[in-house]
Amino acid sequence: MSVPPPLEPRRASPWALWLPLILFAGFLALVIHGLTRPGSTEVESAMVGKPLPAFALEPAVFDRPGLATADFKVGKPRLLNIFASWCVPCAIEAPQLESLRREGVAIDGIAIRDRREDVAAFLARNGNPFARIGKDDVSAVQLALGSSGVPESFVIDGKGVIRYQHIGVIRAEDLPLIREKLEEAQ
Repeated sequence: MSVPPPLEPRRASPWALWLPLILFAGFLALVIHGLTRPGSTEVESAMVGKPLPAFALEPAVFDRPGLATADFKVGKPRLLNIFASWCVPCAIEAPQLESLRREGVAIDGIAIRDRREDVAAFLARNGNPFARIGKDDVSAVQLALGSSGVPESFVIDGKGVIRYQHIGVIRAEDLPLIREKLEEAQ
């Protein structure tokens, strides 16, 4: 019996050696591109340019009236703020809302999934810039507005049409834009 000659090892293709490195370099380039050129943080609302949905909410606190769609059809732009007593960012934006109120901006609120006593305590702690506050126990109006969280604010023109949607906390640096949007809604 004769022994067959040993087989020579197959040499790997040069591409097989470089392919993992090329793929990793491509992935790294995509990550760097994504970090240096982030996407837009502006969210386009489907409700901007459309009338407010019809609603009538009972008062969220006893010292302010409730809120209804008709309250926004009075000829003057208003800011509608969606908030909750359990929302920490809502407390953060309270000074900015108070500043707008002192400037003469009409502000209304919708309290989401909240109890009257909790809303009253929140307003006592953080101030009450609202002319009216509606109570939205099941987030029906919030969802009809296209809002997905709290806080969220809308500029509504004097005919009840949504002109701007601000998602998240209104910070001091956002006030010029809010003022501009209210002016445009005249």
